[in-house]
Amino acid sequence: MEMSQIKYVLSASKTLNFTRAASECNVTQPALTKGIKCLEAELGAPVFHRDGKRILLSDFGRSMLPHFQKIADEADATRILAQNFRLLEQVPVRLGVLSTIGHVRLARFLSHFGRTHNGLELSVNEMTASDLRDKLVEGEIDIAILTSTPDLEEEFRCLPLYAERYVVVFPPEHRLGKLDAVPLSELSGESYVDRLACEMREMVVALCEEREISLYARFRSEREDWVQAMVLAGLGFAFMPEYSVTLRGLMQRPLVSPTVERTICLATQPGRRFSPAVQALVRSAQGFSWPG
Repeated sequence: MEMSQIKYVLSASKTLNFTRAASECNVTQPALTKGIKCLEAELGAPVFHRDGKRILLSDFGRSMLPHFQKIADEADATRILAQNFRLLEQVPVRLGVLSTIGHVRLARFLSHFGRTHNGLELSVNEMTASDLRDKLVEGEIDIAILTSTPDLEEEFRCLPLYAERYVVVFPPEHRLGKLDAVPLSELSGESYVDRLACEMREMVVALCEEREISLYARFRSEREDWVQAMVLAGLGFAFMPEYSVTLRGLMQRPLVSPTVERTICLATQPGRRFSPAVQALVRSAQGFSWPG
């Protein structure tokens, strides 16, 4: 039994005409007729009744038709899977990442993804939240990894990855090291390093103003590496997401009263068809053991 013979039968069963079926299958009528006769001989029963130029499905042919269709559908699905696998190595995934997200845990995921999808190309670019949203809409990136917000969830398809608390980071020997957790009120009057790129900065500043907590910013920067370096150098403390602290030697304690946290999500543009490579990365992100 050959796939071409099954296709001949399926086409002839729709047209009930060997000439039209041959044209649909892009073969000559004698070739189609011979293929169907060979299949009938192999199965030991006629699939069609022939009455001059007219053909009709036999009872046997009618009972076999669903099985022929299933075989053809599975062959098509197998062909698409094979094509998609080849495309994984041909279409790079363009990933945009929020600049305030710690790279260590994300790198672990990307390493895992690279091992399970050998040969796939991946480009990663750091951006602000607004740039990520603009480039997703414009199709300049395929996936964005950033902080989940209600308006983001309304505009994009969002897959939550993990949640992380905000912590207070400070240099060794700082008085805050004696505490197991740091209430916001404990920070009033302290010198601090202002993370200008933090997407939750306005919320934290508003909390301080609401509770009449006075902070003195001795250093301001949009760069995470500079913020951490200045904290370690003793210029003050900083508020940071717990998984973004990467500089060895920094001390950290959970921020409490109130607790502040954010959820990191994977965002894609609704209505845009995923390439096989993008589909593979999204599926891998869904099944990965993220922190927390």
